[in-house]
Amino acid sequence: QVRLVESGGGLVQAGDSLRLSCAASGLPFSEYTMAWFRQAPGKEREIVAATSWSGGGSYYADSVKGRFAISRDNAKNTVYLQMNSLEPEDTAVYYCAADFTRRRSPIKLSRLGYDRWGQGTQVTVSS
Repeated sequence: QVRLVESGGGLVQAGDSLRLSCAASGLPFSEYTMAWFRQAPGKEREIVAATSWSGGGSYYADSVKGRFAISRDNAKNTVYLQMNSLEPEDTAVYYCAADFTRRRSPIKLSRLGYDRWGQGTQVTVSS
């Protein structure tokens, strides 16, 4: 059974940093594309960043480019999201997602391309 567990969220002030972690179990982690999404109240769930199965490729939403960094440690079955220079607009529930549909698949930008999800972790940035 595939399980994704996020941690690291919290309440911070604008300009602060946070690092989110997502521990995966029940799948050969190194074979699958992973992503972080977020959903703010009243808004659609949107992709924030994604990393290819090998870690050699990545994607960032324009709103976080230069501030966030996604990485993965395949030995620890964990994907990270380092978030710097946080802004109030980054306030949302952050979800870890795995594209379990196919091994070594290219990065997908739609939430429909991911079929395994964590429970989410709240990030709140105060101004």
